[in-house]
Amino acid sequence: MPFLELSLVVRTEQQPRAEEALDDLGALSITLRDADAETPDEQAIFEPGVGELPLWPTITLNALFDEHADRRGLAAALGELLPWLEPDQLNFAELADQDWERAWMDQFKPMPFGRRLWIYPWNIEPPIDDERVVVRLDPGLAFGSGTHPTTALCLEWLDGLDLAGKTLTDYGCGSGILAIAALKLGAASAVGVDNDPQALIASRDNAERNGVAERLALFLPEDHVVEAADVFIANILAGPLGTLAPRFAAAAKPGAPFAISGILAGQQDELLARYAEWFDELHVDTRGDWVRISGRRRG
Repeated sequence: MPFLELSLVVRTEQQPRAEEALDDLGALSITLRDADAETPDEQAIFEPGVGELPLWPTITLNALFDEHADRRGLAAALGELLPWLEPDQLNFAELADQDWERAWMDQFKPMPFGRRLWIYPWNIEPPIDDERVVVRLDPGLAFGSGTHPTTALCLEWLDGLDLAGKTLTDYGCGSGILAIAALKLGAASAVGVDNDPQALIASRDNAERNGVAERLALFLPEDHVVEAADVFIANILAGPLGTLAPRFAAAAKPGAPFAISGILAGQQDELLARYAEWFDELHVDTRGDWVRISGRRRG
């Protein structure tokens, strides 16, 4: 079913009322994006504080309506609900429906990470190759597919380890991609922790599809009893990485390799100082604007 898309450009302080008006008019969905995303001073929002919803100075609200919705009627109603609205702040467009999962899979191609590890979508069969370690992902439940630099940095790090018979803890497991990759690379067992219940569902589903579910235990943070693992990895954000450093130190055996990512360039110095209390051989690797810190648990 095609849709009618209404785009509305507003200032930050106008956003709540504009979104409420679109919802009152029967919008099927409303998404927000930076209206100045094509300009050099675009500001990305990666890590809001607790209870905060930071937005850009100028916001584009994209609202989807039924294809038969009355454009003139919507424009007139918005003019009444939002008296400050100017005609040039509105734009209508027809949006064809499509199989979004299929579109995602068509764009997601097999990707190598390191010497052996590959991530494959389910619609492409990997070649028969004894040296290739393949992780298959379901795009419908992917909270991490390897396309983000931090995930790529972590996958490459795992590929470079000898994981045979090891235990691993993956904190912030998302889709389960890192824990599953470790298990496919030879780890004996893995623990995945995430504060989003949907992430645990995605991890379980992907683990089952990859034939490693019986070796992956999944927990919410409040249910996770920390036990020291042979390998530790966390791909979250700099703030939680700093706060959780003592917990992560307790989750790694003496001598255990560890890696943390989700760190923006410029945030690493504070984390290096923080983790130096428990970890040695600290090393920084970067990809674009993102950083991975790795090292070994002191013991």
